[in-house]
Amino acid sequence: MRSLLILIDGLGDDPIPAWNGQTPFERAYHPHMDGLAARGRTDAVSICGADVVPGSLGCILRLLGVPKEDFPANRAYLELLAQGRDVSEYEMVLRCNVISEDSAGRLVSFNGMGLSGRELEEIAGLFNNFAHTIEFLHLSDYRNLLIMNRKDRVLQIQTAPPHESMGMPVDELLAELKGASLEMKVFTEKADRLLGRYSRNGLTYRLYPWGASCRTDMPSFRFLHGLDGAIVAQTEIVRGIGKALQMEVPPLSYCTADIDTDVREKLAVTCRMLHRYPFVMTHFNGTDEAAHRHDYEGKARFLSRIDKEFLGPLLEHVTEPLRILICGDHVTSSVTGRHTRGKGPVLAAIAGGVGTVTPIRSYHDIIDFLRKAVDEND
Repeated sequence: MRSLLILIDGLGDDPIPAWNGQTPFERAYHPHMDGLAARGRTDAVSICGADVVPGSLGCILRLLGVPKEDFPANRAYLELLAQGRDVSEYEMVLRCNVISEDSAGRLVSFNGMGLSGRELEEIAGLFNNFAHTIEFLHLSDYRNLLIMNRKDRVLQIQTAPPHESMGMPVDELLAELKGASLEMKVFTEKADRLLGRYSRNGLTYRLYPWGASCRTDMPSFRFLHGLDGAIVAQTEIVRGIGKALQMEVPPLSYCTADIDTDVREKLAVTCRMLHRYPFVMTHFNGTDEAAHRHDYEGKARFLSRIDKEFLGPLLEHVTEPLRILICGDHVTSSVTGRHTRGKGPVLAAIAGGVGTVTPIRSYHDIIDFLRKAVDEND
């Protein structure tokens, strides 16, 4: 029997006052998820618990059974792997957002709010060969990476994630990083001057480097579980996790990492991977992005799309028993826009067959559900 983990990023949420305390998951229309729950189980679990930062990196690695001691410190290196790149032990990688600040220097958006997609691409082009000692690598939209020589002092700095720092002074947020690296100070200040041309409506755009990481080796998925698997995702960090674990990470032509993604393409690729591997994880990121924007209505609508355009057709084409588990990696609050350690819904069932699903009370039970694929294929 094969296993499918449908990972809906930031699935859990806080009660929405405008909806009389309903969460986006409770508000969404998802009859196919309800049908799975009726024949299996619905539980609530905190994946991160008290010992893992509530973010995609640690929570997804935990769901995939990677020991905590093998977690990388930050995710930039894995996002680099997703691009088919690597670095030596003498280099490091930082995430780098295009952000906006108001006239008082306070962080207004972590995602270049107010800039068009064309302008974000144009901005990325400005930084090709911008500095001799720092390479700028554009990922998508407002997301970029910086590659430079390793500096242990920079690696030790925990610059606050921009999506969790709304309203705070940008200069204060970046002060420690710029103080630890003259190269970074010169780079960012030169970039600020270059981006000045995009200022409008009281907003100024800047680069925000954060989350420095270095090369990290992790055990393969086969080493951990005794079977091969695939990850279907467009989000860089998730694709990087798959490549680091030596799983297949198929290319996607029309998907995005937001609520405008092509759900049907993700369905087609998932079905193809299920014919090849005993375990597949399919990741949807739009729920997390919507919650960061406080767009609880968009989050609920996207959940309804996943149910209608992905899960419904998938269940129609199941020809043999398939273990399906649906969960989030962490809670993302549409009220605060932040990740939290709260419990999110977990649905587990066997589609196309019969069988008992034991209670899912912790991430250990999710891993046990996954490992059934090993036992049943021996």
